[in-house]
Amino acid sequence: MNELYEAPFSAGHDHVFLGAGHESNERKTWAVIFICALMMIAEIAGGSLFGSLALVADGLHMSTHAGAMLIAALAYTYARKHANDRRFVFGTGKLGDLAGFSSAIILAMIALLIGYEAVVRLMAPVSIRFDEAIPIAVLGLVVNVVSAWLLSGGDHHGHTHGHGHEHSEQAHDEHDDEIRHIHTAEGVYTLSIFEDGVPPVFRVLANAGAEPLSHQVLATTVRPDGARQQFQFVQKAGFWESVSDIPEPHGFDVILALPGGEHEVHFEEHAHGHDDHGGDAHDYNMRAAYVHVIADAAVSVLAIIGLLLAKSFGWLWMDPLAGIVGALVIANWSYGLLRDTGRILVDVSSDDSMANKVRGVIEGAGDKLLDLHVWRLGPGHFGAVVSVATSEQRGPAFYHCRLQHQKGLSHITVEVHSPLAA
Repeated sequence: MNELYEAPFSAGHDHVFLGAGHESNERKTWAVIFICALMMIAEIAGGSLFGSLALVADGLHMSTHAGAMLIAALAYTYARKHANDRRFVFGTGKLGDLAGFSSAIILAMIALLIGYEAVVRLMAPVSIRFDEAIPIAVLGLVVNVVSAWLLSGGDHHGHTHGHGHEHSEQAHDEHDDEIRHIHTAEGVYTLSIFEDGVPPVFRVLANAGAEPLSHQVLATTVRPDGARQQFQFVQKAGFWESVSDIPEPHGFDVILALPGGEHEVHFEEHAHGHDDHGGDAHDYNMRAAYVHVIADAAVSVLAIIGLLLAKSFGWLWMDPLAGIVGALVIANWSYGLLRDTGRILVDVSSDDSMANKVRGVIEGAGDKLLDLHVWRLGPGHFGAVVSVATSEQRGPAFYHCRLQHQKGLSHITVEVHSPLAA
């Protein structure tokens, strides 16, 4: 008999799969647009009033910059306002990725235009009004630095934060979600989940002033479905470590036998970070906006360097050469953004870690995983379609209960086949 069950998790039944910082990022983007618009008006008005063609040209350039930001801002606003619109089958979480993809195309076009203009000027140098061009480049750099500062603090920065963490006495403050301090009459003891390059295991150590652990330590995990597992420990240098690994997910109660009696603590399953290509909780709409201002700032820096060298040594070729370098840098950033957002838009599996966690839960229950599809629904939200074969009397609700503590797994469909195929 086959059973099918679909269950939305942490996002509830409303299918809202927006990133945690969605509204904050929306406000930041509109603020940058406001600054760029003011700068654009000031430059065009000032250039027209004082007869500066360069100032007018930079004002028009600032308008394209504001237009690119507008794509990101409108995507944020539209996604938020239509988050509960049932016409979007899996919510509006991917609108930011679509906006990021569009912005990456605009970045590529800007790189081509800069490169083309630079090559033309390299082949046919033109006279440059240095005293006017350099201050404008500096002013543009200031605006872009302010814009980058406003957009900073989100998850658009590329970084690596692997699944493994060392939870030693020196690392307690960094990862409190995997550490529990247990206060007893004999002192304070620390129970942690250690997974730095090894399968996850429990570690117990005595804090300063606590009685040393001189007898066999024993821990028992109690999962939400009532399943229990006992862990024996072996003494190592300065701590005790469980002999067997801890199966996923890491959401359970732990009954730990220590000097003076038993103590119960709770662990919540938590999401681990991934690199930029994993696409776990990254907001690619914000990343696209950030890349726009950083790219513009990079071009401003190169332009200032090129103009100063050209003015000081008469090297007119330095200005277009700086433009070519800037075009190559922007093209590279554009390619990375196109690749990452494009993969999400066509549902390329972007997070093997989540798939492995789901697989571990199913196979850890002694069942056979027939089929598994995991894809991104929005920043920090994943959907999964799971097909399971089991010889036990288990319905889809059983697997829902075991998977509901997986943070980031926001929507799942479970299909159960029984009996287990040979």
